[in-house]
Amino acid sequence: MTRVGTALWRAGVAAALLVVAHPALAHGVAESDKAYIQANPGVHVGPYVYLGAKHMVTGYDHLLFLFGVIFFLYRLKDVGRYVTLFAIGHSTTLILGVMANVHADPFVIDAIIGLSVVYKALDNLGAFRTVLGFEPNPKAAVLIFGFFHGFGLATKLQELVVSRDGLFANLVSFNVGVEIGQFMALCAILMAMTLWRRTRNFARSVVIANALLMGAGFVLVGYQMTGFAMERSA
Repeated sequence: MTRVGTALWRAGVAAALLVVAHPALAHGVAESDKAYIQANPGVHVGPYVYLGAKHMVTGYDHLLFLFGVIFFLYRLKDVGRYVTLFAIGHSTTLILGVMANVHADPFVIDAIIGLSVVYKALDNLGAFRTVLGFEPNPKAAVLIFGFFHGFGLATKLQELVVSRDGLFANLVSFNVGVEIGQFMALCAILMAMTLWRRTRNFARSVVIANALLMGAGFVLVGYQMTGFAMERSA
């Protein structure tokens, strides 16, 4: 295995352990942030922008999906198109889900988010064309999965929001923070990807990297479905 492949393997194992040890990081809200939200009704633009940015930077399910999305995107114009589609989907269901009080089981939604990571890894490996004979529309897939990513967060916010006073302004502020956090994380991912692509090992590590990405997605799915089963049996 190449040095890059070894590094990716270790990173994948670390990510898997992180998922198992700290599942709340994917869409969870820290207890201190939860207490603030519930104790401070009304409009609070700055704090909600901060919470949104914090969520995206620590939301490894989002970051894994974005990593898969931009894996083979070399032009900034293409990166911008796909990230914009993801942002549209994410923003739409985040705001509408909370404002319209649309409920769904968070374990199921988060399991679908895990599947989005698996899907992107399979897509990068050309599995759909090999098995099905055609490739799903990548832009439509990013938009659709963006809906689920946003709805996943909406299910968590619904558990925290106790007052609808200033709710819309706070949600918009939170979403602005999410996009700021996404931009920051994306810049870091792009810089790392650019450096990696310039090495001779990149082409040989494509399969390993996406296999690890797929494995991380399955870990997310497995954890959420276990939680769903325990919830049903309780």
